[in-house]
Amino acid sequence: MPENSTSFVMTNLQGNLKKILGDLYGLRTWVEYGFRQCKQELGWTDYRLTNFQHIERWWEIIFCVYTMISLNSPAFLTLNQSLQIETEVTGTSCANCVDFSHHQQWNHDSGWKNTLNNLRLIVQPLLLFWLIYPWLDIFPNSHLLLGFNHLICAMNQFKPFFASG
Repeated sequence: MPENSTSFVMTNLQGNLKKILGDLYGLRTWVEYGFRQCKQELGWTDYRLTNFQHIERWWEIIFCVYTMISLNSPAFLTLNQSLQIETEVTGTSCANCVDFSHHQQWNHDSGWKNTLNNLRLIVQPLLLFWLIYPWLDIFPNSHLLLGFNHLICAMNQFKPFFASG
């Protein structure tokens, strides 16, 4: 822009707006910085989002993942374990439960990245099944289908914590 140019901002806010607009516009820098940091943490730095709908969809995904991770954090899992103890006392314990933490890539450390990695491991069999499913029309394999069915049934036993009311 030329040195003596002016830019205008249109708003529906009332009153003396110089400070308010300056502060609000200054927040933009921090929002962009936070957005960049989130993308970097998730390994998405190569993706550029400029369309509002795409940015909005991206934040929906982020908040869904954040909710899934939060509900599987130690604080919520402690609540879930106390509920499981109550059900075991009443005699409705699970006889065929699978301990997912025996997976060789399971991360036993605490932190959101570790929880996200563990949730990815739980979802992985279903995703892999749907990736290979079209090939089963070309190369039918009933044993593979049966194996996937058994694996997905076992994975469906995962009991995440969901708050009830």
